[in-house]
Amino acid sequence: MKCVILDQMSAKKHPTKEELMSLLQMLNMFHPVGKGIEQYLLKNVYCCNILKGKYLLRDGEISHSLYFIQKGVLRGFIKEENKEITTWLATENEMAAGIRSFLLQAATTENIQAIEDCELLTIDFSDLNKMYQKYPSFNIVGRKITEYHYIQAENRAYITRLHDAEKKYAYFLEFYSHLANRVQLTYVASFLGITIETLSRVRAKTSTRKKLK
Repeated sequence: MKCVILDQMSAKKHPTKEELMSLLQMLNMFHPVGKGIEQYLLKNVYCCNILKGKYLLRDGEISHSLYFIQKGVLRGFIKEENKEITTWLATENEMAAGIRSFLLQAATTENIQAIEDCELLTIDFSDLNKMYQKYPSFNIVGRKITEYHYIQAENRAYITRLHDAEKKYAYFLEFYSHLANRVQLTYVASFLGITIETLSRVRAKTSTRKKLK
């Protein structure tokens, strides 16, 4: 499966070189990407659009595709006793997938939802692995991206271990300030592991302190 047609905006097409540029720039930050890899991506990456509120992945499905966000915000969440728990947030120039499901090609317990209209680039699991085999240097890119996302996962785990709500929110502002005014407070509270009421109180305190400075 090359690309899921997610809504009426979508068209199954390869990106132009200009449309691929943001992805190439991101990859080159980790390790130089040669012309061969660039041409492979032009032939095997597809463009996808998804409307706000729609799903890329649902609990019980297999994550067949890896996504690069050109525009918009995605969130990952799980459900527990009819409660949604936001596990991660991703925005422009970041990768997204149900990573365990994608790597193992097994059913996921995760959901991935667009919380803004999104423009994405996507590559299929099998095409990604063919690229690793055809271009061994791309394994370095894959390793460094995996390391980066492991560090991000550790940061998220650190937030959940904090008991102080103000410290949680301060940490969020330090590392996710670019999302502070783009993501619904309900999702931010869930991500931090606090109630919406507690988050509102913490935000009010933070705002008051800034005014007094």
